[in-house]
Amino acid sequence: MPEAVIIIGATSDIARATAMELSQEYDLILVGRNEVELEAIANDLAIRFDCNVTTRPFNARDLSTHQDLISDCFEQAELIAGAIVCHGFLPEQTQAQREWDLAHKTLEVNFTSCVSILEPLMARFEEQQYGFLAVISSVAGDRGRQSNYIYGAAKGGLTTYLQGLRNRGFKSGVHVMTVKPGFVSTAMTVGIVDPKSPLVATPGQVARDIYRGIRKRKNVIYSRWFWRYIMLIIRAIPEWIFKRLGL
Repeated sequence: MPEAVIIIGATSDIARATAMELSQEYDLILVGRNEVELEAIANDLAIRFDCNVTTRPFNARDLSTHQDLISDCFEQAELIAGAIVCHGFLPEQTQAQREWDLAHKTLEVNFTSCVSILEPLMARFEEQQYGFLAVISSVAGDRGRQSNYIYGAAKGGLTTYLQGLRNRGFKSGVHVMTVKPGFVSTAMTVGIVDPKSPLVATPGQVARDIYRGIRKRKNVIYSRWFWRYIMLIIRAIPEWIFKRLGL
């Protein structure tokens, strides 16, 4: 019987590309906010890859619905192999500094909602005694920078949370992988990154890195690979120098 993978935030560019990679091996449960777009993606994948694709609505900020959503997904599929958590929100930093509602949304979507959805997922996988969780964090969480420290703080918190979740899941056979993309050319980063830059990845490149990471049971992956070394350098800069830099 084919296994299924849950993709949360399935209408994002990275999630769609990852769904294409996974649909050649798994059935899919696509979870996202825009139900019309979800159905269009599901129909396309089902036709192209001859897999079973179903959809479920999801509001990241409506935390009270997350437990029931996960229960529904596990009741729907006979076997759940894993879940990918892809949803996120990137604000304009100076605007988030001025507007608490925007800052709060940034923290809630990128951290609180992820914890809310991952706790019931982990509990279910622990019951199964196997499964994987691949969660998109960001290189922005590796060190706070004036240009995006509110978003970076949320992603930094998520990265630390995933370290603990990985530790928790080890004994029960649940593998947790932290995905740290650098610059990616997506709808969320239009006007922020230059898609022609050699430092900017495509969603397809990130998706392939995620797929390979799941297969190899990686703990942490940077996408693309060179961001591991860029961030190693950035983390190594002494604070008395770093605070003077316009990063």
